[in-house]
Amino acid sequence: MAEIIKCYKEHLPALKLIGKRYSDSDRDAHGTFGGKWGEWFKNGWFNEIEKLGVLPENGDAYLGVMRCVNGNFEYWIGMFFPIETIVPEGYSYTDIPEGDVATCYIYGREDTGELYGMDAHNACMNKIAEKGWTLQNDPWFFERYNCPRFTTPDEYGKVILDYCVYLA
Repeated sequence: MAEIIKCYKEHLPALKLIGKRYSDSDRDAHGTFGGKWGEWFKNGWFNEIEKLGVLPENGDAYLGVMRCVNGNFEYWIGMFFPIETIVPEGYSYTDIPEGDVATCYIYGREDTGELYGMDAHNACMNKIAEKGWTLQNDPWFFERYNCPRFTTPDEYGKVILDYCVYLA
């Protein structure tokens, strides 16, 4: 069972999310975007945008970024960059304003799926509520796949997924 081992507030500057945008119609047979992630690795799409540099606060972490606006869910795969970054051909972008972000470290096994979904989301939302923090209206949420926290399992086969949400 995954657990929240840390919950803290960080501040992000205005940034540019560069990647590709998906909707509910892009989910695979399991209801996830796993197939889209597979396309990213197969097609080397991260290799292209990694050449753009990094946002110091985020490093070179890959991101799954989501929000729901007017009942429409959007899911992005990509990376955060400084606001002035030029977007390469074939990619989309959206600008995200400066703001405070609640970050939860979800500790568990990646191969079981326990780091994802509503149980993990709700555990993070409970930790954030315990801190007395409130979310923005229609906030951005993102999963940050940080290296090495997420990419190098510990002796128990567990990793840490950063689960973040913009605060009011």
